[in-house]
Formats: sequence, structure tokens, C-alpha cells
Amino acid sequence: MILVIGKKGQLAHSLASLDTEIVCLGRDDIDIMSYENILESLSQYSLSALINASAYTAVDKAESDYDNAHAINAMAVANLAKAAKEVGAHFVHVSTDYVFSGDKGSPYLPNDQINPINAYGKSKAEGEQFIQSEFATNSCILRTSWVYSATGNNFVKTMLMLMASKPALTVVDDQIGSPTCADTLAMACVMAANSKLTGIHHCTDEGVASWYDFAKAIQTMAMEQGLLEKAVPINPVDSSAFKTLATRPAYSVMSKLSLKESLPKLELPYWQDALSAVLKQIKQQS
Repeated sequence: MILVIGKKGQLAHSLASLDTEIVCLGRDDIDIMSYENILESLSQYSLSALINASAYTAVDKAESDYDNAHAINAMAVANLAKAAKEVGAHFVHVSTDYVFSGDKGSPYLPNDQINPINAYGKSKAEGEQFIQSEFATNSCILRTSWVYSATGNNFVKTMLMLMASKPALTVVDDQIGSPTCADTLAMACVMAANSKLTGIHHCTDEGVASWYDFAKAIQTMAMEQGLLEKAVPINPVDSSAFKTLATRPAYSVMSKLSLKESLPKLELPYWQDALSAVLKQIKQQS
């Protein structure tokens, strides 16, 4: 069976919906800051793999709360990887495009130099380094970006709310990446776990977009599906117009070639197709 660390997040929800042989543990079930508690918890199961779907993801808050970000995204990751190795389980960890600076100008490869430009990215990079230095032979790191789903808080649901309540929106158009449906990432995690894939790989939906492109597509598809009654103007703007505590990478598109070669049966949909499917799920829930 596969054990998932995380219960309430988007990825954990998608993982839980995939297979009855997947068990998700939340904060009330396991203390990821305690190696002893992790080991005790894991020993209660007959594990083939451990997937870490937990993370500190408050990008701006991490700038002033780095100790907590580092604890969850680095120290806890080391605990989990060590415990997984101890019980003989393959470890799959989810990381982020934010480990890159965003100034390359072409899709990042898994072995490209990491150079995070914010505290969140730094904490995730340190988690990666713990795994690579100590547990590389029994682990896999999947970097992803711009994750959303029909559950939880994410860009898609925020845009739908704002489009229904605001007369106009302004969205940055100079940050480029790849939107990723949590269902895509969940399937990749399970396939990586079952195949005992090792190394660092990138997992996003196909295609490239700016946040402005993403927002425009959300509105167009939501109108077509009857989720919105009317369209509102969406205006593009440079990120310099939005003052945020954390700097974001300008270009964080990542090459998925190594993942496709390693998991040839994994289907990576184009982000527009995945978005349409998620909007249908949201409509069914409303």
C-alpha cells in the first residue's frame, strides 16, 4: 500500500480519490517534526511507498516566517525520507518550480542549477538537497508548478470568485509557467511510487501560460459552462504593479522529458483541457 503524508490539501485529496490502497495521514495522525513518531506511525502499515504531499506553501508569509517554512519543507522532509528508508518504503517528494530563479529563458531541466529567489523556494530547495545527499537511492523528487483543483484554495477558485464579484480584474502577464491540475500530479506520484522511480523529474500539464492567459481561459471556459453569468474586463499588468513580499520567478517553465521517458504510460494533458475538466467538477459541486 501507499501512505500519503497530508490529508486536507489539493494533492492529498486527488491521491485519496485514486485508489483504495492509498491511506492519507494528516496532522492529527502523524508528527512530521518527530522522526520517532514518523517511524512509529509508518511501522503500523505494510508500506510499498511513502508520498509526501505536505508542505508549507504560503509564499509571501515565508519571507517573515522562514523558521516554520524551513522546518516543514526541509527538516520534516529529511525525517520522512530517513524513516521511509528505515522501513523499506520508496519515497516520493513533491517540490516546486520556485527552486529556480526564473532567468534562464528556456525550459528548466531537472539537473539545472537551482537558485531560489524567495524564502519559500529556498526552503523547498533545502528539502531537495537533504533527499539527494542522503536518500537518493530510494527516493524521487517531482517538481511541479501552479497547482489547482476543484478543492481547496487556488488560483482558479479565486478567479471565479473575483470574476463573479468584481467589475474588472488586473492580472500579471510577465510571469510565465505551466498550470498543473492536482489530478495529473497525483497520478504521476503514484506511478513514480509503484515503479520506484528515482532522481529529480518535472511534472506539469502540457503547455505554457502567463497568469493573465490562465485567468482569461478560466473566464472563457467558465462562461461556456455556465459558472459565470457575465464576463468582466481582465487587464494585463507587469508584476511590478503588485507589491508582494516574495519575488516570483519570471519564467519557470520546466522540461518534462525525463518524466515522459521514465513513465511512458503517464498522460500529461494540455493545461486548457485539464482546466475544462476541473471547471466541470466545480460546477457539479455547486
